[in-house]
Amino acid sequence: MSTNGSLVWPESLATGVGSMPGTDVRESVRTVVETLEALPHLPELPARGPGADMVGRSLGLLVELYAHVQPSGWRFADRPGRDRRRAEGFLREDLDALEEFTQGYAGLLKIQVVGPWTLAAQVELRGGEAALGDPGACRDITASLAEGVRLHADEVRRRVPGAALVVQVDEPLLTAVLTGRVPTASGYRVHGAADRGVVEGALREVVDAVDAPVVMHSCAPGVPIGLLRRAGAAAISLDASLLTESDDEMVGEAVEAGTVLFAGVVPSVEGPLSDPGGSVEGVRKLWRRLGLDPAALSRAVAITPACGLAGASPAYARSALARCVRAARALADNPE
Repeated sequence: MSTNGSLVWPESLATGVGSMPGTDVRESVRTVVETLEALPHLPELPARGPGADMVGRSLGLLVELYAHVQPSGWRFADRPGRDRRRAEGFLREDLDALEEFTQGYAGLLKIQVVGPWTLAAQVELRGGEAALGDPGACRDITASLAEGVRLHADEVRRRVPGAALVVQVDEPLLTAVLTGRVPTASGYRVHGAADRGVVEGALREVVDAVDAPVVMHSCAPGVPIGLLRRAGAAAISLDASLLTESDDEMVGEAVEAGTVLFAGVVPSVEGPLSDPGGSVEGVRKLWRRLGLDPAALSRAVAITPACGLAGASPAYARSALARCVRAARALADNPE
């Protein structure tokens, strides 16, 4: 069972969302480990091609479910093929680099997987439609993913024995799944809105499979904060610029219940970076609107980029991660 409630999150926490630019795995891992000392993560480098992207990596973790690349995207197949082997090879390369640069490391370490609903919306069945339209396929994906994530976490613990794992479940399409906005293959229709109870239950199945705190992540508008909390999320990661005052009640309830907010405040695309204090001013304003204790802010909120950094230059990605660290410290030094 998950130990989501047992972790005492450190103050001034900063981390990355997941993806990094370029194809140099060792350099990306080194950057992440050296910059994000309190919560480094295993990076994804989608520029290497299919299987290195976040969907392909997670498909490579599935147990007894296989997929290959078609012109339209990923599609489930009867047996493993070269695309599965390529995804597994990329992950081994990533884990080798992680093991190399975390020798003697003891502390939090984050890994990322794509959640069952985004996988169901992104991967086609053999007939060409998204698996989302087949309830049985959705159940199979959930069960396979839960077991695959458990095995992946065990492998990371074996390679980095001092790590206290945090598992991030990426669900960028969850809001679209819940609101019936995932298009069919033809593009002329949409899949119906998924039942919220079924969605919550599947997410809970994945959460309960890993003996680690789970961060639920989405960069999309309208993150279903209450549903993610009920599914067992220890933390919720989102693009803070997309929060509106209509979200205040859900955010306040989550924070007061002990859910940590991973606030994406540093731009994930190239551009000028504001000073560290300016980066977190929106978080301070949110805290004031919610009427919460400023002294609790630096432990209740972690700082991240707004989304993944795959579209940035390596130099900008390094600067953005370093800015997250400095912004988290600024929040602790001056919460008001």
